[in-house]
Amino acid sequence: MNAVNSTTSGFTSVLAGAKYASANIPPQLDFVVDMISNAGPWTIALTIFLMCVMWDQVSYIMSKGSIEGPSWKMPFIGPFLQSMDPKFEEYYAKWCSGPLSCVSVFHKFVVIASTRDMARKVFNSPTFVKPCVVDVATKLLGHDNWVFLDGKAHVDFRKGLNNLFTRKALESYLPGQEEVYNTFFDRFMNITKEAGGKPVPFMVEFRDLMCAVSCRTFVGHYISDEAVKKISDDYYLITAALELVNFPIIIPYTKTWYGKKAADMVLAEFSKCAAKSKVRMAAGGEVTCIMDGWVQQMLKSQEWREAEEKGNTEGMEKPQPLLRMFTDYEISQTIFTFLFASQDATSSAATWLFQVTAQRPDVLDRVREENMKIRNGNPHAEINMDQLESMTYTRAVVRELLRYRPPVLMVPYVTKKAFPITENYTVPKGSMLIPTTYMALHDPEVYENPDYFDPERYYTGDAEEKGKKNYLVFGVGPHYCLGQTYAQLNLALLIGKASVLLDWKHHPTPKSEQIKVFATIFPMDDCPLTMEKRKW
Repeated sequence: MNAVNSTTSGFTSVLAGAKYASANIPPQLDFVVDMISNAGPWTIALTIFLMCVMWDQVSYIMSKGSIEGPSWKMPFIGPFLQSMDPKFEEYYAKWCSGPLSCVSVFHKFVVIASTRDMARKVFNSPTFVKPCVVDVATKLLGHDNWVFLDGKAHVDFRKGLNNLFTRKALESYLPGQEEVYNTFFDRFMNITKEAGGKPVPFMVEFRDLMCAVSCRTFVGHYISDEAVKKISDDYYLITAALELVNFPIIIPYTKTWYGKKAADMVLAEFSKCAAKSKVRMAAGGEVTCIMDGWVQQMLKSQEWREAEEKGNTEGMEKPQPLLRMFTDYEISQTIFTFLFASQDATSSAATWLFQVTAQRPDVLDRVREENMKIRNGNPHAEINMDQLESMTYTRAVVRELLRYRPPVLMVPYVTKKAFPITENYTVPKGSMLIPTTYMALHDPEVYENPDYFDPERYYTGDAEEKGKKNYLVFGVGPHYCLGQTYAQLNLALLIGKASVLLDWKHHPTPKSEQIKVFATIFPMDDCPLTMEKRKW
């Protein structure tokens, strides 16, 4: 018994000397409890901040894996400040760094697919990715906008839009486009006259022009010239709000806030147009714009359903596909996406088109010759679709311009689930995955001397066939650009008509060949030109 008592009294509990024995906390952790209990609010805040920084770095490194990219990330913001003033040279260096590279901005991990095959794989993988534009895009375009639909819902909606871009439909839009070009060519000549013959940067003028021709094509004469000008002026705010890197939320008096206000204005204007189009088309009006064509399809679908309910469809042709009657706002949302897709891209193409053709009088002379021949020697003659399609050299010039200076450099997608894009790398779920078009369009193995503007590639050369997989100007896969034929014919009409009505001269500066990135690409000096009436 004494032995037992002796043994028992000689045992010391691990909690015997603990300050917090009553809480069953081992003495080894006393110092941790002391630190926490004695820490001030700033110490706690700093500790939490450092832990967040560490997690941000670890998360980035784990997501980066084996692909190219910075070895560490600026805490939380990444290259946000650098991205506020994007440089083409920096983008190009990133594309050249490897087939896949990455950055991380705020909460978003971004993977860039630079090669043709990587870009095509992204475009053609709807199981893994969907278009995302940027975080605030849903707030500007509407979260329920058709461009954000996925899978069958997206396919079905596109079917209802395909008829708006048929050859017959495109021909019905030509008179409105000719009207806009006539008005703006007079304005261009007056600009040079008012400047005393001195060169003026024309990039802004081309943005106004392409906004006007887009609005006339999309909503016809339902919108006033004043409203078109307002949209053109304010569209800069929308473009700035939709830059690739921006604040992910809308904060008052920031780019995204001003962009949202401008987008709401455009949607309101287009909603008014939709209401007017419904009245006019119900009265049997002729289709003069895309909105008319779409409303007409809705009315015919409605007539078919009503006749079907009565069991009297004899002699009627069933519309394909059958559409429901969309609200004015829904129509406005869809038309807005057409403007979103065209405004910056066609403004860029038009600016480069005038600059490059002025620099290459041999090219411009051949465009003029072809267009005068098609117009039977009358520079003021309007043309039809057969004539426009027969402009093989002019269309080759447009085709080459879009390869040489592609308006759309990158197309943002988001991964719906982990995407094993290569054998060795899987893009994490929720990442932004961005294929670039530029490297495929400047591949020296496909295009000889790719940095040289040469329309012969598409006129007498084999670029069309050889570069079939490289011509990513309008994307590929389920989300390819609906308006690609319209865009190219419209640019051919523009430069062809200008060639016979105008003489223009480019006044180069040291910045003329430098590329400015603002959603799309423009000459750094905004293309200084002078324009005069063409004398025959």
